[in-house]
Amino acid sequence: MEILWFRSQASNVVHLYREHQEVYGWQMKQFQNRTQLITEDIADGSVTLRLHGVVPADEGLYGCRFHSSDFTGEATWELEVAGLGSDPHIAIEGFKEGGIQLRCHSSGWYPKPQAQWRDHQGRCLPPETENITEDVQGLFSLETSVVVQEGAHSNVSCSIQNQLLGQKKEFVIHIADVFLPGTSPWKRAFLGTLVGLLLLLAFLMMLVLYFFRKQRKSQGTRQSGGCPPGTGFTQEKMDVTLDPGSAHPSLEVSEDGKSVSSRRMAPGSAVADPQWFSEQTCVLSRERFSTGRHYWEVHVGRRSRWFLGVCLAAVPSAGHARMSPATGYWVMGLWNSCEYFVLDQHRLPLSLRVPPRCVGIFLDVEAGKLSFFNVSDGSHIFTFTDTFSGMLCAYFRPRAHDGSEHPDPLTICPLPVGEKRVLEEEDSDAWFQPSESSNPALGL
Repeated sequence: MEILWFRSQASNVVHLYREHQEVYGWQMKQFQNRTQLITEDIADGSVTLRLHGVVPADEGLYGCRFHSSDFTGEATWELEVAGLGSDPHIAIEGFKEGGIQLRCHSSGWYPKPQAQWRDHQGRCLPPETENITEDVQGLFSLETSVVVQEGAHSNVSCSIQNQLLGQKKEFVIHIADVFLPGTSPWKRAFLGTLVGLLLLLAFLMMLVLYFFRKQRKSQGTRQSGGCPPGTGFTQEKMDVTLDPGSAHPSLEVSEDGKSVSSRRMAPGSAVADPQWFSEQTCVLSRERFSTGRHYWEVHVGRRSRWFLGVCLAAVPSAGHARMSPATGYWVMGLWNSCEYFVLDQHRLPLSLRVPPRCVGIFLDVEAGKLSFFNVSDGSHIFTFTDTFSGMLCAYFRPRAHDGSEHPDPLTICPLPVGEKRVLEEEDSDAWFQPSESSNPALGL
């Protein structure tokens, strides 16, 4: 009997159990002295491998293979690393700009955490400074400061949140008004009047903008003949097809190159073709984009996990990837059926009024823009603005098989010849969630 745990492919041995004993000669160096085999239930066909000292570099695709004289089986999964750091600590730095400066510090987080200052009424306080650093193990430390003015006294809290886990740690400090510099009653009255006038002006400007946009939408609806309203820009359809040669072995591309779905890898599967992605369960398009404006739509159905966007055609196909514009990926995704996000320098969560069953993707190479649209209601979701430094291709990642009730494939939708979509980029369907809801661009 043999039980093999491996990373990405069978030759990358994490732990090997053969003929009632553990074999360490083929174990990868990075896993030596970190694995522990638990065989208490091996007679019932169940064993557990415990990995100690988990670090961010352990993220990636793993598998377990069982082989005996009468049975062979294999399973794969994807490991994501997340960690809560130390409890935040708040220090009083002294008086500054008519208030008291507070500094909050915490370390040992992964992925990048988000910090939030709040007063005793739960209102957000804008930070004065914020600095996030990464240590040699890939863990993050955060230091942020705020200046508390008179009126924001009593309890002031600093909370630091792990967006991937949806958990946070918080520290609360009490500040009495007696420690805050006093202000003149006349100054208070002047500031109050000034704020009131500014709010009134802002309200009038919003009212004018509302009626202007309403009129412009009405004109756009009459001109577009039933397409989603707007006058932002018009894009011609792009006949995008998938390149089976770039697909990870766990993915199945249809014969017409228009859809891709996850499948369980057969025992003994390995990445033989150097063009295949060895750890990312993704596939790229045959088409390459270096100039022009291109638009395509992808039916995502009710899948609980997916990624869509573009990447540089020259991104490495081997090894673990941290997906972000800095590494050549401009990607939007869904996790756990309801958590929409984009991968920028860190994971930015989005809230959508209507869950998209079909996502429109518009690429304007010269303008340096990649936009996502909810085709279900014709609204704009998010736009990346960047400088594209090389040849681009469409990126599709249905994620590993998750056993959900709706394992729909990702399907490129056909657009009738000559059809145009008129979509308004300013009418955004998404907004960033506050930091207390459920991060670097992870190689998710």
